[in-house]
Amino acid sequence: MSSHPPSSRGPSSRPPDLVPGLRDAMTFIDPLVREKKVIVCCGAGGVGKTTTAAAIGVAAAAAGRRVLVLTIDPARRLAEAMGIPEAARAPAPVPRAKLDQLDIPVQGELCAWMLAPEVVFESMVRRLASDEDRVKEILSNRLYQHLSKIVAGMQEYTAAEALYTLSTEGRYDLVVLDTPPSRNALEFLEAPRKLSMFLDERIIGVFMPKKGAIMRAASDLIERVFTRAFGEGFYQELQGFLGAFSGMFGGMRAHAEAVRTLLTSDEAAFLLVTSPEPAALAEASFFQAKIKDLGLPFAGYVLNRSWAYTRGFTGPESIALPAGAGEVERVALKKLGQLADGERWRAQRDRDLLARLRMETASGSAIATPHLGGAVEDLVGLGALARNLVRLESA
Repeated sequence: MSSHPPSSRGPSSRPPDLVPGLRDAMTFIDPLVREKKVIVCCGAGGVGKTTTAAAIGVAAAAAGRRVLVLTIDPARRLAEAMGIPEAARAPAPVPRAKLDQLDIPVQGELCAWMLAPEVVFESMVRRLASDEDRVKEILSNRLYQHLSKIVAGMQEYTAAEALYTLSTEGRYDLVVLDTPPSRNALEFLEAPRKLSMFLDERIIGVFMPKKGAIMRAASDLIERVFTRAFGEGFYQELQGFLGAFSGMFGGMRAHAEAVRTLLTSDEAAFLLVTSPEPAALAEASFFQAKIKDLGLPFAGYVLNRSWAYTRGFTGPESIALPAGAGEVERVALKKLGQLADGERWRAQRDRDLLARLRMETASGSAIATPHLGGAVEDLVGLGALARNLVRLESA
């Protein structure tokens, strides 16, 4: 497909309606926002995942559900529009006064939270530790404090934990997760399996104190290696850290397996958000294959910021110049026609892309959202996007 629009096309070149006569019909996303417990929005960076996740949250709240949008790093204005406070330790409700600004009635509840991995990790410790003394011992351990800082920089590892906890505690009917850019989001998808492997007692046991002459000799060798690499006393700190966690690994592994079970169940749905940009489309194809390999429930594509829907566009060829129009008017109309040809080309390009995405899914589940003229950074824009996601309008 050419990357440049043609210079001129005739009146008959207007693309046909995408789905004639289907104004206000349900899209494949409508039942997702009404029935699913978890919706995960994936895709390359810069395609509008965060905005799409927020709009899905608005649509679900409008359907009467209690919804949490769990986001990674929203744009500042979008965060302000949704009322997401910085460094919050818990989800915050979008104020009812803000929801009332929408031109669609919102009967449910909408909350949002920018993922705070260190808070999630601490909550996991408090949930699994046997008593408060054990909690204090773990939280005060120097290695834990370093580990929590590392995890805080690797959001995908705690996204799975937060998603599972918040979606199963009964507070929310639906949790919508905005993942990191797709290559990093693969870590999120595989985090439960990797955590389960790491928490195998046979692996952890290598570092714990040993009985017997041979095992003690092996432990001494490991200690010398760690001392050379990390300095005096590190190995003892590591043993203290693992000792403090002893008894919790079984619960952590069971939780990791439960996360995996939830994400592969009928209660979850994965949406791939992309844009007409070639790099974003290539990333979406890669991710779709990976989702299939992991056995996750792929629901369909969202072609974001597209021009596929022309909303009954009428070309300048329908303009009749008055009988006395001069050369200036005729030249202006011709130039307007050239601009319209460019718009027609762009609309046809995006319709072709949408058709291609539909062919890549078994059920043809792909939808285009309109380009609203810029970044969506307020609730009114989210409301407009929400309507397009759940109701199919004619092109």
